[in-house]
Amino acid sequence: MVFSSLEFLFWFLPFFLLVYFILPVKYRNICIAFYSICFYLCGSLDYPIYVILIVVSTIINYIIARCMEVQKRHKKLFLVTGLFYNFGILFIFKYFDFFIEIINNLMNRFHLEKFALTPVRLVLPVGISFFTFQIASYLIDVYWGKVKAERNLIDLSAYILMFPQLIAGPIVRFSDIRERLKHRMHSVKKAADGIRIFIIGLGFKVLLANRIGTLWHDINTIGFDSISTPLAWMGIAAFSFQIYFDFYGYSLMASGLGKIIGFHFPQNFRLPYCACTMTDFWRRWHITLGSWFREYVYIPLGGNRRGKARTYFNMLVVWLLTGFWHGADWNFLFWGLFLFAVLCLEKTGYGKWMETHRVFGHLYMIILIPVSWLLFAIDNIPLFIIYIKRLFGFGGENVFAGDIIKYVKLYGILLAVGFLFCTPLSGNIYKKISDKWFSWLIIAAIFAGAVYYLYLGLNNPFLYFRF
Repeated sequence: MVFSSLEFLFWFLPFFLLVYFILPVKYRNICIAFYSICFYLCGSLDYPIYVILIVVSTIINYIIARCMEVQKRHKKLFLVTGLFYNFGILFIFKYFDFFIEIINNLMNRFHLEKFALTPVRLVLPVGISFFTFQIASYLIDVYWGKVKAERNLIDLSAYILMFPQLIAGPIVRFSDIRERLKHRMHSVKKAADGIRIFIIGLGFKVLLANRIGTLWHDINTIGFDSISTPLAWMGIAAFSFQIYFDFYGYSLMASGLGKIIGFHFPQNFRLPYCACTMTDFWRRWHITLGSWFREYVYIPLGGNRRGKARTYFNMLVVWLLTGFWHGADWNFLFWGLFLFAVLCLEKTGYGKWMETHRVFGHLYMIILIPVSWLLFAIDNIPLFIIYIKRLFGFGGENVFAGDIIKYVKLYGILLAVGFLFCTPLSGNIYKKISDKWFSWLIIAAIFAGAVYYLYLGLNNPFLYFRF
């Protein structure tokens, strides 16, 4: 089940909110935990054991955190045990077959095929990367003494399993919402604001991401060797908009749901496509993931406090892990290495120049952002090379140069709207009219349009569910 589904909008969510607000305050965390398990079960009907896994993991991490606080002499041992358990599960489900493939390739190279290992081919539990990082942050913060281990299993379960952000973030630290788990205020105004945010996110997802993503799907269907250079740029621009509005839309829906039930989730995006450098882009994109790597990897490794060479090494570790977090495939590692290289080059000085000369900075990022997403989007290296050739006009034989006209007619307006909503202009306009009565007509129109397209049964994936 996804937020942008008729089942969630007209069945799951209304029943959850009805029960949640009817119950006395002291039982509402139980409601959150129970409905979160039900939500995860609806998304794992073919693999119900995954629900048992996530519930058992919650209990195990509760016990480990309590042991760290009670047995302080052995808290490092408990921390290592907890991290080994959590990341071990992530490794088995997400990365085991990747390393099996590497080992088997080495076996084949040295003619040792008889020692080849059999891949386990496990289906990836939805949201396991987000779940693992969130619970790891909790254990580490308890170890560092930044938060106390939660004594109430129900409250901790509500934090870990909370369905608005369980599947695809944002990654919420326990310290961010601990007080609200105990005491939170509800009001009609907060609920109304949450509904607005949720519906705007739904619109970004269904009316923009899904429809713009159809262009990228069409180009994959045509074949990269059969498109012109202009269409190649249009296609990767479409993917860039799709992945942004897909993930940003989900983050807004999560924030809106959280606000309805009295929580405030951290901001996950801040107009990333308005950045003038890749360094600034990654301060604005998936902010909670960047914050996680900074707090729990980069700074513990020494950050920038141990000289330039160590700083670059720490950055390399972070970006390799960032790439690997997104997927167990070579293209994600190459993507992380590419970003590391660009960020290192920007540190030499031209990054500051781009931020000072913003026109050139925006032109620089207009090219760099789509090219970086290309590594993310295409997991086949030969196909990636073909697409790069198309982007920069190499090997253009047998290409119909007029293909761009057809797709501009089909998708030009959508791309223009996508571009507009990547800028501060649309947000500034909405802020000016948000307190007007007719703003609710706009919200209602967005909701009606989204429901209509969902009713038509058009393609409705969440790109970040596979991570």
